[in-house]
Amino acid sequence: MTLPEDFQFTREFEVGSFQVHPDGEIRMCSLADLLQEIAWRHADSGDFGRNLLDNQQMWVLSRFEIKVSKFPRWGDKIRIFTGGRGAEKLFAFREFLVWDQHEKVLARAMSSWLLLHTQTKRIQKPESVLPPELFDPTKKPSWQPEKLSFMGNLIGEEEIKVQHSDLDLYHHVNNTSYIRWVENSLSEFGLKAQEISINYLSECHAGDRIVLSVSKLEEEIFVLGESNTKPVFLAKVQALKL
Repeated sequence: MTLPEDFQFTREFEVGSFQVHPDGEIRMCSLADLLQEIAWRHADSGDFGRNLLDNQQMWVLSRFEIKVSKFPRWGDKIRIFTGGRGAEKLFAFREFLVWDQHEKVLARAMSSWLLLHTQTKRIQKPESVLPPELFDPTKKPSWQPEKLSFMGNLIGEEEIKVQHSDLDLYHHVNNTSYIRWVENSLSEFGLKAQEISINYLSECHAGDRIVLSVSKLEEEIFVLGESNTKPVFLAKVQALKL
């Protein structure tokens, strides 16, 4: 099939019963799981994915922004598109588009990634491993995930412990686990995320204790995660009532 909007890779998924809220709509963290999965499949198909570990290199998600127009439900078949959207300085950008069966847009997302050396954690130039036909370093997207600041009035706080199920292949907390933490925090206020922007600030591991601080500024909710007062992530959310 011809891919829309210069996207480069696509897969179809069916929303499972294990991926939805009690209302039957997909959880934001489950949608983020699918976006992360298709990103890896695309990268692996182009030899700039997991094979980079052979050269002690790894991709780290730095910022992520997801905007949902309509949440798919249990049993819905959805099609997800992804593609490189250029690079700026040390960031490589990847965009996502989600369709329903009738080619109606359900969600859009943009992400920015850093290429790190696995041992030294030094940032490397993304164009050193990216195919130029997919990630043109001379181009950059007009939509870039923003750098966030914690704002508003504090409305809640809790402490959680990082569990084994939160971890990824690198023994760090998975990108989507942070989104699940945000969703759980919002549920305490009878809310769920419709749009989320998240900055990943530092890594955390099994056993770490994370203090989640929730604030509100007009219609926006902010969730800050800290470990020993060190910021781990910061999210900004546009929320709906559960």
